[in-house]
Amino acid sequence: MDKWIALVKANMKARKVTQNQLAARMGMSQGGIGHWLGKRRVPSLADMNRVLEELGLGYLEAALVIREKGHAPADDKVAPVVQYNPYFRYPVKDWKQPCQVHEQRLAYGSGRFQASDYDADGEAFWLQVSGDAMTAPSGPSIADGMMILVDPALDAEPGKLVVAQWAGSSQATFRKLLEESGQRYLVPLNPTYPKALLTDDCRIIGVVVQATVKF
Repeated sequence: MDKWIALVKANMKARKVTQNQLAARMGMSQGGIGHWLGKRRVPSLADMNRVLEELGLGYLEAALVIREKGHAPADDKVAPVVQYNPYFRYPVKDWKQPCQVHEQRLAYGSGRFQASDYDADGEAFWLQVSGDAMTAPSGPSIADGMMILVDPALDAEPGKLVVAQWAGSSQATFRKLLEESGQRYLVPLNPTYPKALLTDDCRIIGVVVQATVKF
């Protein structure tokens, strides 16, 4: 256990990975990571190996060793890590859930998560696009069924794709934020859909930072 903790701490420091970032990749709270690294709780072997995997140490494995008493283990120091492929895990929500972006983080092991190489500033989440309002005849286009990653901590500036919610509506909407003559509008990429004036009755939930195709 001590060697696992030392290895994890050394690689987190070398790769500048914080406990919050590691917790995001694991889909758990920062406090849980802190308990493990502070030896206040003992993780399972499966959790220990998941941490190694998230830190790019997938070629290593934590294992329970049973040996004859009195036999000291061989020196098993681990060489420094050369490769590192960071990614983060964010929850997948439906279009009614973004309205509660400040809700408590899903417990580890519950809900659905999807990975991304984007390091979010806020409590980011995925949504699956439904419909063709953001399918453009040319240029950037977000088709039905694609997954979008939303970061609620970013400032919504004109030209950004955003997720918003109108007062009285139980569902969020996905549009492009544009400014014309001092007024801001939520505009679909599909020209057959109408644009809407952004008023005080509508709040921006987050900015879309990635879009991927889900096969």
